[in-house]
Amino acid sequence: MMHCTVGLLKFRMKGTAGILFYKHINTKIYYTMKDNQNALSRRTAIKAGALLVGTTLLNLKNADATSLMLAKTPALTAAEIAAIETAIGKKGSYKEAEATYTIPLPRSDLKVTLKGEPVPIPFGFGGWVSIKKTMDGKSAVIMSDNVLLQEEVNPLISAAQDAGLEISAIHNHFFYEEPRIFYMHIHGMGSVKELAEKYAKAISETKISPKNQPPAGPPPAKTGKDIFDVTQLNGIMKYEAAINGPTIKYTIGRADLNVIAMGAEMTTNIGLNTWAAFTGSMERAHIAGDVAMLDTEVNAVIKTLRVNNIEVVAVHNHMLNDKPHMIFLHYLGTGPALELAKGFRAALDQLGKKQSGMGSMKM
Repeated sequence: MMHCTVGLLKFRMKGTAGILFYKHINTKIYYTMKDNQNALSRRTAIKAGALLVGTTLLNLKNADATSLMLAKTPALTAAEIAAIETAIGKKGSYKEAEATYTIPLPRSDLKVTLKGEPVPIPFGFGGWVSIKKTMDGKSAVIMSDNVLLQEEVNPLISAAQDAGLEISAIHNHFFYEEPRIFYMHIHGMGSVKELAEKYAKAISETKISPKNQPPAGPPPAKTGKDIFDVTQLNGIMKYEAAINGPTIKYTIGRADLNVIAMGAEMTTNIGLNTWAAFTGSMERAHIAGDVAMLDTEVNAVIKTLRVNNIEVVAVHNHMLNDKPHMIFLHYLGTGPALELAKGFRAALDQLGKKQSGMGSMKM
């Protein structure tokens, strides 16, 4: 058995296999080396450790987003999921791969129009709340997106802060909508049960709370599957649409990134995603959604959307202290569904590219 400590890294050798440990903000990274012929010498081990230290230190600033393997987020227990459902008063869905529990919170009490044309609530007027554990399992985080009328914004700010939660963003997602709608992102840390109870308390006097929503109405005469050529749209988008009432929706994560906030890994179902919803018809559809971007990707996405005659509605943050920091862009378009899908897909293709321009310049 041999131990070597090089900088921040501890290297332990036994026989022909070695394990390198690095710890940064509750994130563990594991690296295994094997020599099938000869046991590594102490000098070789030190050299290997030094090389890895050098590589790691070059990216230490963005260590949370390292491409090395991240420790798996601990799963939520059945008792913890039951505590969330009991506190909020509604069942949701658990994504085992992300260890994330999400409850949708649609504003079914609202009747929304865009330029005077009625649009369904699933088009983009539903909120959500998600809870998952931090990567070390010592705490949990809550994130939510809350759909509000103008007069509801400040009362919820006060209620959330009084409950011990924080506000991370307030902004619009649409143009031309009546009534005017705003979106508030709320987050916090604590135990799973505590967070669910705090959030339930914050929304208890609002229409967001499931107990204050009207009963579900009858199903629509036609669903998004009946209205749209989903197979053709899926072929353009290269993803499969989810059917939600008279709309269809594509939700796409950022599997190319490891984003950390509050010690938790930000994943698709806790808000790190790009999405596109369609309503209307194949001949005249509306598209709306959100694009999750690094700052270096923002202007390439904006340019591509505008070239494809899709309006840029807002560019802003959703999270605080996320690393790397993510920017979210909301957009809106009207036209033939196939053309809108091609324009969105072109914008999506800008993500993950090495971008040039002022956004990528360092002072």
